[in-house]
Amino acid sequence: MNDVKDKADQDPIETTAGEPERDADSFDEEMAEAVVENVVAEESADELNGLLDAARRKAAEHYEQLMRAHAEIENLKRRHSQEVEKAHKFALDKFVAELLGVRDSLELGHAAAQAADADVDKLREGTELTLKMLSDVMGKFGVEAVDPIDDPFNPEFHQAMAMVPRDDVPPNTVVDVIQKGYLLNGRLVRPALVAVSQAASGS
Repeated sequence: MNDVKDKADQDPIETTAGEPERDADSFDEEMAEAVVENVVAEESADELNGLLDAARRKAAEHYEQLMRAHAEIENLKRRHSQEVEKAHKFALDKFVAELLGVRDSLELGHAAAQAADADVDKLREGTELTLKMLSDVMGKFGVEAVDPIDDPFNPEFHQAMAMVPRDDVPPNTVVDVIQKGYLLNGRLVRPALVAVSQAASGS
């Protein structure tokens, strides 16, 4: 009986699966490792969630900035369109205001010419003043006359209407201006209609 008891004390206790039972220290170590792994996993998950939340907040902030920028661009487009429309509609305001004085002068001159005792010298003087007013207004707005008398013919600014045999000037010289041309800020609006010299026959 004692032999059986001693044999039982010496042999390890087997588990239900037929394996030796684990001691308490080994079990505690495994539990500690599991707890540590669980804590690390939770910390990693919290860190990832924090990064994800930060990324979402940043994306929302960028989206809001994009929407504001888009709205500002649309407002700028609308204001620009309105300004262009106003510029086209009222671009001649100042020019028209300046021309009104010229028209007033012309109307006064016309009324004076209708009088039975009209003074031709005064009418001529008034006409000259009105023409000067008109020239000043046109010059103020960049309108320049092309009056090329005695200048070499230039097809960019002149249109030849007649050829005149002349031996007192070089060929292709403008000898008569039938109608003045005009430039607007250096760009041709209307060419000058001119007569151009050509070599006289027999020269």
